[in-house]
Amino acid sequence: MRHMVKTIGPLLLAAMLSGHARAAAPARTNWTVARVGERVFAFYGLGADKTRLAIARDVHAYDIRRGQWRKLGAIPVTQGRLGSIAVSIGARVYLLGGYSIAADGVETSQPDVLRFDPATDRFASETTMPVPVDDTVALPWRNRWIILVSGWHDSGNVRDVQLYDTRTKHWSSGTPWPGQPVFGHAGGLVGDSMIVCDGVTAVKGADGKHRFAISHACWRGELDPRAIGRIRWSALPAHPGPPLYRAGAIGTGHGNASARIVFAGGSARPYNYDGIGYDGIPAAPSARVVSFDLRCNAWIEHRPLPQAGMDFRGMIEADGRFLLFGGMRAGQVVSDKLIRFALPAVDCRRASG
Repeated sequence: MRHMVKTIGPLLLAAMLSGHARAAAPARTNWTVARVGERVFAFYGLGADKTRLAIARDVHAYDIRRGQWRKLGAIPVTQGRLGSIAVSIGARVYLLGGYSIAADGVETSQPDVLRFDPATDRFASETTMPVPVDDTVALPWRNRWIILVSGWHDSGNVRDVQLYDTRTKHWSSGTPWPGQPVFGHAGGLVGDSMIVCDGVTAVKGADGKHRFAISHACWRGELDPRAIGRIRWSALPAHPGPPLYRAGAIGTGHGNASARIVFAGGSARPYNYDGIGYDGIPAAPSARVVSFDLRCNAWIEHRPLPQAGMDFRGMIEADGRFLLFGGMRAGQVVSDKLIRFALPAVDCRRASG
């Protein structure tokens, strides 16, 4: 089921958090993650029961060096969220949107953006999105802007590209998403180049109900720092293998010879938050890893993940390795583990497309 009602206003709160260290994380899927320094912060998510009551509203911190977890406390919202997204800008994390689920099953997009300060473990209200979206792609640009690309709003997908300036605290509109709007897509950014792929389209039938279909479209967007919001979109060939829903993705290389956007995991079947497809068939996780190499201007297929996983809301890079947090494994089992993998040096001769 997708959203059926209007958005509600944000809860304007701040909270001091505390906790204790432990070696293991809770089993959690749909975690949204962001890194600041040597810690990864994981927000919201869904517990092992995969019911509405298992939607969390807490934050956990993972110490990359020690391999230890710490529960910091509660996020200052009235309900937990799914489909949220977190972005690091400087030494702050911005936690955007997501949707809540009422007792009657109605799903509501949430417009609020919270700012989290890892130095104090404190949340504060930052802003609200002009067009509230969940299951969107959010990308940090030039250590200043947050770019939101497409996603779900209220009762359908939107083409909106929204830019938030963390210095001036102002929103602006970008060149709209050129393809069919999607939710649950994935993407990354290096320099001024972003690659965004896949996700799920939603078209209403004659009965007024949505028909969900996975998309295999990929787009490259070139951002213009001289004209904020202007994006030159161009279609890319589809990446190797089937299209993916809720894959992990990240941009890496920072403009040097290894600059690429990495995609990993996800599922080839669109599904509801419990991992069951909208067609009633359980979704299966993927172990596929692909990257778009910006120097080769082509796709490269890599060795698969050590374990298939899906339902990710981000991916982290640390010490030359990539990390996927929690998620679902085969049989829709909610995991408390990390999936770690590394990629070989770029070889354009392996590229396709």
